[in-house]
Amino acid sequence: MTCGCFGASGTSRKKADHLNRDAPGAEGNLLATTKRFSYNELKSATDNFHQRYKIGRGGFGTVYKGTLKNGKAVAIKTLAAQSKQGVREFLTEIEIISNVRHPNLVQLIGCCVHGPNRMLVYEFLENSSLDRALLGRSRTINLQWSKRSDICMGIARGLAYLHEELVPRIVHRDIKASNILLDKDFRPKIGDFGLAKLFPDDITHISTKIAGTTGYLAPEYALGGQLTLKADVYSFGVLVLEVVSGRSSGSLNWGGLQKLFLEWAWQLYEEGRMLELVDPEMEGFPQEEVLKYIKVAFFCTQSNANRRPMISQVIEMLSRDIRLNEKELTPPGFFQTSTGLSGTQSKEKVSEASTSHQMTSVPSTITQVIPR
Repeated sequence: MTCGCFGASGTSRKKADHLNRDAPGAEGNLLATTKRFSYNELKSATDNFHQRYKIGRGGFGTVYKGTLKNGKAVAIKTLAAQSKQGVREFLTEIEIISNVRHPNLVQLIGCCVHGPNRMLVYEFLENSSLDRALLGRSRTINLQWSKRSDICMGIARGLAYLHEELVPRIVHRDIKASNILLDKDFRPKIGDFGLAKLFPDDITHISTKIAGTTGYLAPEYALGGQLTLKADVYSFGVLVLEVVSGRSSGSLNWGGLQKLFLEWAWQLYEEGRMLELVDPEMEGFPQEEVLKYIKVAFFCTQSNANRRPMISQVIEMLSRDIRLNEKELTPPGFFQTSTGLSGTQSKEKVSEASTSHQMTSVPSTITQVIPR
C-alpha cells in the first residue's frame, strides 16, 4: 500500500498535495486542538526514519520511536495506505480522533500532512505492545494475575467507551494484542481506533494478511463482512484467553492436533481441563476468578453474534460476584481460511447468525448475583 492524496484533481490536487504546516491553507485552520508537525520535525525526531527507531508495523503503517526537540518521546506512525479522502476530510477525521480521550485509549498528539506523506504522532508507551511484553517466546515480562486482570479490565473499559459512550460509536475492527500498548505501570491502552475510516473499505487487516490477525476475527465479519460491535467483543474474548494463557492465538498447531487456539481452549473447557490453559509461569493465582475470566471469554466468542454480551455487560460479569449460567453458553465460531470454518459451524450458519442486531443483549438468564 502506498500513500497518496485523493479527492482532488488538477490544480486543486497539486495545491492539496503540497499542503503542510509551513504553508497552511484553509485546511490548516481545521485542527483547533491537534498539533501540526512539519515533515522535517518528524524526520529529525527519528534520524530520517532510521530502522533502529522502528518499533512496530501494522495494517495502517510503520511505527517509529521519535524524540522531539523538547526531549519528549513520541510514537510516529507513517501511514502506508492510500487515503480515500482529500486533505481537508483527512484532517477533519484526525481532529475527531484526537478529541477521543480515555485512560485506556492511546492519545493522538498530532499529525503531519506533507505531499503524499501522512503521519500521526501518538504518546509513547514504555512497555511496548501486549504481544511483545507478554505473549509467546519473546516475552519480556512475567505478569502475575493482578496485573493481567487489570489489563483485561482496562481493555474492556476502553472498548466500552468506544462502543457505548461515544456518539457516533466506533467499532475498532482490529482488536488484537499488538494494538494494545502498555504504559510504565502496565496500564493497557487501545491503539489504532478510528483509523479504518481513513481508508477504502477493501484496505483492512483482512486483505493485508497480517500474520496472526485472523485468530481474532469474528467469523461473521471474516466471511460475510458483517461488522458490528459484537465483532470487537469476539476479538476481546480471544485476547482474554491470550492474557490468561500467555500464549499467542497466531499458531495453528495447538494440542498437537493442528487446532486453532480457540478450538484448543474450547476442547479444554469441554473436557474439564481449563486450568491447563493458564500460563504455567503465573504463580499463586485465584483459580475461581481465573476460571471465570476464561468462561466469560467463551461467552464473548460464541458463534452466534446475537448471543455475545455487550462489552459493558462483560465488565459487569468480570467485576461483580456473579455466577455464570453455563447452560446458556454455546460453542465458539472459528475462522480458519477464506473458504471455510474449523469446527462444526458452517459458512451458512455463521452468515445467518451475523445478521443479528448489534445492540441485542446477552440472554438475561446468563448471570445470577451470588448472595452474600
